Amino acid sequence: MKQIIAVAGNAAVPESSINFKLAYDTGKAIIDHGYRLQCGGLDGVMLAACKGARASEKYTEGDIIGLLPSFDPKTANEYVDVIIPTGLDVFRNVIVASASAVIAVGGGAGTLSEIANAWALKRLVVGYKNADGWSAKLADTRLDTRIRYPDIPEDRVFGVTTAEEALSVIDKYVSRYTSYHKGITPGDK
Repeated sequence: MKQIIAVAGNAAVPESSINFKLAYDTGKAIIDHGYRLQCGGLDGVMLAACKGARASEKYTEGDIIGLLPSFDPKTANEYVDVIIPTGLDVFRNVIVASASAVIAVGGGAGTLSEIANAWALKRLVVGYKNADGWSAKLADTRLDTRIRYPDIPEDRVFGVTTAEEALSVIDKYVSRYTSYHKGITPGDK
């Protein structure tokens, strides 16, 4: 079974932007490395990642999953294979963040929430240092003081600058990020 890697980022970016290019390259690399792509299924970084995924020679139908904020399947970008109209609006961000790993490309408040949710859900998080937005601000930082994985002392939002670097981090660490959030307990800090 292929693991799912989520891409989060700006919902509106021009095709000429660094964020669009990084997302395109990331989507392609995700499929090239044998994973499935998951995102919010809309425009901007999501569209770029889906378009890149579709461009991979290893792409097969069903590799691109879009978790839409509305109930309207027609809002999905043209590259999404599996359309899931959640009707959850911004609350679907936690579902996007529950993938095996999350790669953040820039982003605003929505991406910030996906990064924070992925961190709280004990997922592997990768962020582009050279993108415009929250991924650059949080790259190479720990979001809080909790020790999520005692056997991974380097645990953090892993900062990267290229798609190959991002997928190198995913390939190296995704099999080690195996704990899943079991709910908030009184001992959580």
